[in-house]
This record gives sequence, structure tokens and C-alpha cells, in this order.
Amino acid sequence: MARVDTLKDQHRELRQFRARAVAAAIFSVVLLLILIARMVYLQVFSHEHYTTLSTNNRVSLEPLAPTRGLITDRNGVVLAENLPSFSVEIIPERAGDINDTLLAVGELLEVREHDIKRFARELKRRRRFEGIPLRFRLSDDEVARLAVNRHRLPGVEVTSRLTRHYPMGALTAHSVGYVGRINERELKSLDPTNYSATRRVGKTGVELSHEGYLHGKVGYQQVETNARGRVLRVLERIPPVPGLDLSLNIDMQLQRAAVQAFGEERGALVAIEPDSGAVLALVSVPGFDPNLFVNGIAPKAYAELRDSRDQPLFNRALRGQYPPGSTTKPFIGLVGLETGEVEPYERVHCPGWYQLQGDDHRYRDWKKLGHGETNLGKAIIESCDVYFYDLSLNLGIDRISEYMRRFGFGLASGIDIGGEADGLMPSREWKRRVKREPWFPGETLITGIGQGFMLATPLQLARATATLANGGVPQQPMVVRAVSHPDQDDMGLLAPSSGEPVPIEDPDHWAFIRRAMIKVVHSGAGSARRIGHGIDYTIAGKTGTAQVFSIAQDEEYDESEIAKRLRDHALFIAYAPADDPKIAVAVVVENGGGGGSVAAPVARQVIDAYLKEQQP
Repeated sequence: MARVDTLKDQHRELRQFRARAVAAAIFSVVLLLILIARMVYLQVFSHEHYTTLSTNNRVSLEPLAPTRGLITDRNGVVLAENLPSFSVEIIPERAGDINDTLLAVGELLEVREHDIKRFARELKRRRRFEGIPLRFRLSDDEVARLAVNRHRLPGVEVTSRLTRHYPMGALTAHSVGYVGRINERELKSLDPTNYSATRRVGKTGVELSHEGYLHGKVGYQQVETNARGRVLRVLERIPPVPGLDLSLNIDMQLQRAAVQAFGEERGALVAIEPDSGAVLALVSVPGFDPNLFVNGIAPKAYAELRDSRDQPLFNRALRGQYPPGSTTKPFIGLVGLETGEVEPYERVHCPGWYQLQGDDHRYRDWKKLGHGETNLGKAIIESCDVYFYDLSLNLGIDRISEYMRRFGFGLASGIDIGGEADGLMPSREWKRRVKREPWFPGETLITGIGQGFMLATPLQLARATATLANGGVPQQPMVVRAVSHPDQDDMGLLAPSSGEPVPIEDPDHWAFIRRAMIKVVHSGAGSARRIGHGIDYTIAGKTGTAQVFSIAQDEEYDESEIAKRLRDHALFIAYAPADDPKIAVAVVVENGGGGGSVAAPVARQVIDAYLKEQQP
């Protein structure tokens, strides 16, 4: 078969090539036009937007934490300050193996388990070139050891930062309070902008209630960073505004005298200036060292405080609720005079017990053989229970509850540091609502001597006593006295706030109760006569004893046979000088026994210290 050679059509191939070349050129031109259009859009129309993005990749804002305001007492004694504190930090990027670095640091200073756990949490949150704190509050010796061994500790740095410090320690733990690291719950309520550089916030006391004054305003610095976020230089800086300084009404000399007066006893004391409501002392013992909480307390140390039988973390002055006992008798007596249920010198026989008609139960007096023929003055001076059983029955729980609430019993005082308990002033309506039971006459009797359902905080007792001293005008208790800017000398004094006056029509009734309370201390039969010796001013006071547990009808209370923590609470209220009151005090000594023998001497020492300080 013959082979046929086909000749190439060069003209057709050339046409195909030209067509493809034209198509490729058109496609390239189209792509080039699209690219040019995109570049025009980016460079011209979106220039401002992308310039900003580019700048943000290079320049960033860093928040600067403000310096927290100082807290001082009324005389300028520093109660909360900011001190430089050394801490050791590890920069992961430079440290190499983190575990080896931690072991090396642990050979030079004590690193506890909770320090390691906190470091591990921060390691996951922060960038590798940022320093992560491992230990706070290094001693000079620890700083020196790290400095000597710095050559074998790459990435380990000793830094200095301002840290909150409480020089008075436990003396002001329950009034000034403390700061601690911000937790997740607090993050939700705080201003995220103003707290963007802040690590600690007020947790209790003045530190918590006046956080808005103390914190200050965040500042910013504009920094240039590289691609990895490392700061190269500071471009612009807006300094933070420091927090305001606070001056408290608390007198540290008085506070210290009160704590010393308690000795080893547990309890609380509140001292108030009657005409202004200024809280001169607010003591809850035992206390605790608030400095432990600033940088995070060790779990073991916290467990010891939390589980202690003495409850040092519990603020007894604001939250302790105790039966007020016989300290209520001057108030009940005043109600009896004002309502006309009793005349000042009308007598009631006290055989040592009281019995309701048709009831076999005997309501006993503290004095086994009784007080004999007793009028209101004698009943207050000698603290006769039987007299007040009879008076309370005649008054009825409705009138008692109404008048006592006007003195602040069963109501929060509104103190400016918050956190206080309401106490309890029982009433017929309260029992029906809470207990779903009717009110019984016997409950009126024991309410009349400050027992039963009735509960009061030491703060409420102090405020009621101050109201009594102030002629029935209640003042809101104020811990904070003034606010000032750290760069200014002038202070902005906080004005006192008065409440609704107690409606007592006859001023002679006030005078009668005052005279009886003076004789509690300054007469031979007074229940607090022990503190009246060697005194050059007059105290108007009233003792109280509150049962911790009930005693059976046929048993007697023998303190020597009862465990310490089951003994009666000792209470005492007082104001002085009686003719021109400068200070009102309420004392509760837990399981102290007698109010006249235990609580009254504590009040006497505090009043002595204050009036001596007021003398020229």
C-alpha cells in the first residue's frame, strides 16, 4: 500500500497562533486593568482606612494603672499605703526550659505550691516575652540571693512594683478592709476600660465601699511594637489620675486601746460621736492580718483562718447579732414613761420571779431573792428583770416593737462601709409571717429584757446609745471623714446625715433615764459600780447579760461549771461625759459572763483614752 504524505497548512496554524496570542493579550490586559483598579481602590479610595490598620499593626495603646489613694485616721496616721515591693518574674521566651528554671529559683527561695499553680495559669494567658510573677514580697536577703545567682538564671528578673500595705495589721482589718486580686465575678461589674491595667480591687471595709474614690482613673501610653508585639519605644503618654485619699473618723489611739482592753477575750466594740455619727472606733476581736490577702493568701493559711473556732474573719461589730439583754432597759423604761404605762416612782414588788396569770411557769430574775419594792430608777440601776417583765406586759409587743425600731433596733444603720446585719426586733406580724405562729405573752416578757427573738449588732447598740445621748436625734454612722486629692491640701469633709428624731414629748423623761444610767456607774448599788472608782467625769451606762443557752426551770446558772464558750455574753452601753456627751460606746464580750465585771471595764478604758486625748 502506498504511503501518502500530508503537507502542513502553515497559514491555518499561523492564524490559530495569532488568535491565541490576541486572546492571551486581552486576558492579560484585563487582569492588569483589574489589578490597577484594585490598587486605585486601595491607594486612593481606602487610603485612610488601611493607613489606620497599618498604624495599628505598628502602634498600640497600653493602659497604665493609677496609684491607689491612701487611707489615714482622723489624726493623719496612715492605715493603708502603697509600698514598693520586690517580686521575682520569669520571662518564658528567655528562660528556656520553664521547669528547670522553676527548680533553680526554688533552690534559692521558698516557692510554694499555690505560687506554682498561679504561675501556670498566667503562663497560658500571657505572651512569651512578658514577665510572669512567681513570688511577691521578696525579702532583702532573697533579692540578694537572686542577684548573686543571676548569671545562671536566664529570663529571671527581680522587679519592683507598688503594693498595698496595711501598717496597722489586725487593728484595722475589719474597718479599713483589704484589697485582693480581681476575680471573674468582679470583672463583670467593673468598668473594663478603667480597670484594664488594675489587678487588685477592694474586697471588704472602706477599701470596698469607697473603691470609686480610691481607685483613680486609668492612663495610657502609645507604644511602637514590632511584628511580635514587643515594645520598641513609647510614642506618647497620658499619665493615670491617682485615686483620692481618704481620712477616716476612726482614732487609732482609741482603736488600739480597745483591742488591748479586750485582752484574750472575743467580742466587738463600737464608739460613736453622738452629735455627728462619726465612728471613732470599730473593733472586732480577734482580727487577722489583711496583708495576707493582697497578693493572694496561701490555701493553708486561709483554711486556718476560715476554720478557726475564734472566727477572726467574722466582723462581729457589723455582723455579729446578739441578744442585747438588759442594755434595752433604759429604752423600754423611756417608752413606758412616754406612753404613761408607768410613773417614775411607781413601785412593783420583785420576789425574784414573775408569773403570768394562769401560767405555772416562773420567769426568773437574775437575783435569786429579788429586789423587793422597785421603781423604774432602781430597776435600771440594779437591772431588775421582774420590773421590766411587768412593764413589758403592760406595754405589749406592738408598742415595744414600734418604739424600739425608732431607736434603730432591727434596722440597718446605713453605715458608709456596708456589710452590716439588720438584727431583729420581733413583732406580732413578724412571728406570724416568719414562724407562722401567734405571739404569746411570755415572749413579750423576755423581749422586754432583751432576750428571746430579739437580736442586735454592736453597731446598732452604739447608735441607739448615741441617739439616747443626743436627745433622740439619730445620726448615720460614718467611718469616712473626708476626701482629698493627693496633690492638694484641702479636704472635702463629708456632712453627717440625721435621721427622724425619736418622738418623746416630755424632756423630763430623757432626764430621768439619764440620771438612772449615771447611777448604774456612780452609785453603790449600780450594776457597773466597779468602773466608777477614781473617775473624774460622769458616765451614763447600762450593763447587760445575754444567755447563750436556756436553763431549765429547776436549775441554776453556775458559771464555774459551764464551759467558757457556753457562758453568757457580757454587754455594756455608755456615753460620757453624761452632761455633755462626746462619745457613746457599745461593748459585747462573747461568753464573758457579767456585763458589769467584764464589758464595762473595756468601755471605761476606751472612754478614758478618748477624753484624755480631748484635753488640751
